Amino acid sequence: MPKINVYLPDDLAEAVKDAGVPVSAVCQRALEQAVRRVTAIRQTALSELSADHLDERLPAFTARTRAVIKLAIDRALADGSANVGTGHLLAGMVAEGGNLALHVLRAVDIDPAQIQRDLERQTGTEEGGAEDDSVHFSTAAAGALELAVTEATGLGHNYVGCEHLLLGLVTEPDGTAGQVLREHGAEARLTRRAVTAALAGYVHLRAQTSAADPAQALATVVQQQLQPLIARIERLEERLGPVPEQR
Repeated sequence: MPKINVYLPDDLAEAVKDAGVPVSAVCQRALEQAVRRVTAIRQTALSELSADHLDERLPAFTARTRAVIKLAIDRALADGSANVGTGHLLAGMVAEGGNLALHVLRAVDIDPAQIQRDLERQTGTEEGGAEDDSVHFSTAAAGALELAVTEATGLGHNYVGCEHLLLGLVTEPDGTAGQVLREHGAEARLTRRAVTAALAGYVHLRAQTSAADPAQALATVVQQQLQPLIARIERLEERLGPVPEQR
C-alpha cells in the first residue's frame, strides 16, 4: 500500500501525539471526502449543464451556492454565450444578493454593484466548453469551482459556500471574474482572511439575534478583525515604496 507523508507544525504534532489521535484514519477519511468533492465538480464541469440537476450533482454545495450557479447558467443562456464563465458565476453571486461572499467584499471596501458594472463592460468569452450547442463551464470556471472545493477543504468545512466560491474566483488566474476582483484589491490572502473573519462574525451574530442590522454588524466584525492585517500591509508598502511600472 503506497504511503503519503503528512507534515505538521511541531506544536500540533506534539498535541496529536499526546492525544493519541489516529492520524492515518483521520487523514484517510478527509482525503476520501476531498476526492469525492473534487471528482463531483470535475464530472459536472465535463458534462452538459442543467439547472434542474445541480442538487444531485453538487450535494456538498449549499443551496445558496447552487442558486448562484443556476443564476450563472441563466445569464450565460441569456447572453447566448458558448459556455458558463467565471464572469457569469460572479454576476450570479451579485444577483443572488444575500450571500456571505458579498458581505466579505463590502468588508474589504469592494462594492458589489461596481463589480457588476465592470462585468457588464467585459467582452469576449472564456475558452473551454463543448463544440455543440450544449451548455458547459468554461475551463476557467471549472477551475474556479475546483479551487472553491479545495478552499473549503483547507478551511476544514464540510460544505462549499459562496465564500469558498469567491476564494476560488479570486485565486483562479485566467478568468474574467478573478481579473475584475483583483483590480479592485481582492488579493487572495486578504480575501481568505476576510472570509475567516466573516465566518467568525456570523457565528457571533447568530448568538446575538437582537442585532438591529445583522449585515452591517457582520461587516463591522470583519473590518475589525482585518484592520491589523491591512495596517501591516500599508506599513510594508510605505517601506518598499511604489512598484516600478512594467514595460
